[in-house]
This record gives sequence, structure tokens and C-alpha cells, in this order.
Amino acid sequence: MSGILENSPNYKLNKTVLDKFLALPQPENKVQATYIWIDGTGEGVRAKTRTLDFVPKSVSELPVWNYDGSSTYQSEGSNSDTYLYPVAMYKDPFQRGNNKLVMCDTYKYNHKPTDTNHRVACLEAMKKAAAEKPWFGIEQEYTLLDMEGRPFGWPKNGFPGPQGPYYCGVGANKVYARDVVEAHYRACLYAGINISGTNAEVMPSQWEFQVGPCEGIDMGDQLWVARYLLHRVAEEFGVVVTLDPKPMEGDWNGAGAHCNFSTEAMRNDNGIIAIEAAIDKLSKQHLRHIKAYDPNGGKDNERRLTGKHETSTIHDFSAGVANRTASIRIPRGCAEEKKGYLEDRRPASNCDPYSVCNVIIRTVCLNE
Repeated sequence: MSGILENSPNYKLNKTVLDKFLALPQPENKVQATYIWIDGTGEGVRAKTRTLDFVPKSVSELPVWNYDGSSTYQSEGSNSDTYLYPVAMYKDPFQRGNNKLVMCDTYKYNHKPTDTNHRVACLEAMKKAAAEKPWFGIEQEYTLLDMEGRPFGWPKNGFPGPQGPYYCGVGANKVYARDVVEAHYRACLYAGINISGTNAEVMPSQWEFQVGPCEGIDMGDQLWVARYLLHRVAEEFGVVVTLDPKPMEGDWNGAGAHCNFSTEAMRNDNGIIAIEAAIDKLSKQHLRHIKAYDPNGGKDNERRLTGKHETSTIHDFSAGVANRTASIRIPRGCAEEKKGYLEDRRPASNCDPYSVCNVIIRTVCLNE
């Protein structure tokens, strides 16, 4: 990147200065490993970097690390050490070379999972249901903000025109900050994230990217790292990313994380029978899922799932073919081919994908 980046009214950073330092040769036996984890809010990502004196070939070679949990809402100051257990490793698109991004689990001082470590339960469910080969794909919606917390590109003292021309829009008067989106897409591909697409969303300054299909626990690992990459890329442009499910009140679309799900039986011929059986199970566990679909037990989704703006109501379960106002949508193509997958449209944009995938597996595959 080039030019002046204004992060706040108080100071400026010339991003071109960084380039000459990143161009310095890195010793062959030194690797920068950035450890990434979920903080105590259940939706914030944190990261810090350490030097390794070897090039890791697998995640099992990476050392356990620790951090100050009292500064991430995960422990008390009198007993603050919290452990990072590496669980997945990716190429680093910012430092490049042999440098790595490392997704981590978090554990308390007594080596028990922190309250927001939902990966442990998800992994347990995935192992039990492995024979069914569960696939997931999550459509991550998000909104870009300026440094004052206003949707990026919106008039300072007013609002853009009504929704309609912005979804998959083209043109400077219809989409904002496409640079962030394109940079994030390429960063994900470089890192090894199975990003499958992106598009401008219904509300101006709202975008979406899709990760998947991923089998089992990979869905959660990859989406969290993709979120980290999004925040980091936006940081380079002086733009803020929010995953709030309803960032703007009024006649504006909220943001979700629609979860596409299938088992091998659903993907096989006449899989529609398995899809319909899964929907029946989901219909009986609606409240359980709503509680798992945002980090605040459904409170965030209350603002989004109103029955308007392409959502179902939070209070009732519904399902239908090609119906974007239903809790569960069967895509038209799947209904015609009588096999494929279902789309759960209830998860909020700030959901923990580990929690979402865990509850779906336990309801549909494990009959819990």
C-alpha cells in the first residue's frame, strides 16, 4: 500500500515506510509465528507474535504459550496466566515467507478450557459424528465502519438512498471500500483458507465472504482465522470491521452468518429424505439453537431476527424451499435434485462457529 493512512485525528502513519523494513532479509532459521485466540467476549480476536528457531512442518511442533488473561476478560489479575494450545496453522500473508498464523485454544491456569473455549465441545461432537462426514459452509456478513463508528462511505449528516442498488453492486455510488474486500480475499487464499466467494450485501458498506465447504472442526478454525485476516487487512486501510448483527437500526438489513450443512447421506441420491429428517430434528430444538447462535445467548439476534429484512422471527421455527424468510432454507436446486444441503439462516454474524457447528451436529447427528 502507499500514501498516508489517517488512523485518528492525532497522528498519521506513512505505510510506505514499513515496506523497506519488511524487505529486510529474514534469517533462514527464524520464523515469526502469530498466535491467534478468542477473548472473553466470545467474539473478539486477539493475537501476539513469537520467534521460532525452526520452520514448523505441522501444528504439533508448535510450543504451548501463555498470555495475560486478566486483560482479555478471561482471568483475575491475581492469577492471570492463560494458556494457548495451537490447533491449526496457516501461511502468514502479512509477513510471508516461512512465517505462520496459528489458531489456538485457550485454557485456564488449571488447564481447563476457558469459558469461551467452545472448540473442545465441538471437536468432541465432530469425532463422534465423523462417520457421517459433516460438511459446513458459513456465509460471513460484516459491516465496514469509519474511525468514528459510522458505516464507511455513508454521509456524515444523513443517510444513503434506500436499499436496492447495493447488493452485488458495481460503481462508486453503490459500493464502498472494495479494496478491503479484494485484499482480504487474496489474503485468505494465500493463507490456505477455503474461501469460496464474496459479494457486496444489501446494506451499503455491508459485505459478505463465504468459507467452505469444510469438514468437521475445520469450519470453526478457518472462519476464525478468516475473521482475523479481515480485521488485520481493514486495519491497514484505517477501516473498522464490525460483526454486530444489527449495526444500524431502522429499515436496514442486519448481518448474519448463514450456516450451510450437509452429511454424506444428504449429499447422496434421495438425500432430501435425510435433509427433511434433519429439519424435523432442528424444529424441536429451536430455543437451544437460538441460544447458541450468538455469544450473548440470543440477545444479539433479537435485534436482527424480526421477521423483516430477509429474516425469520426469533420466536418461531420455519422451513421452506428457496425461502429467505425461513429459519431453514432448502435451496431450490437441492429440492429439484432431491439431494444436497440445508441452510440455517439463524446464526448471527458475531456467532462462534464452533458453537454453531457443535449444536447442529448434536441435534442432527447425535440426537442429543
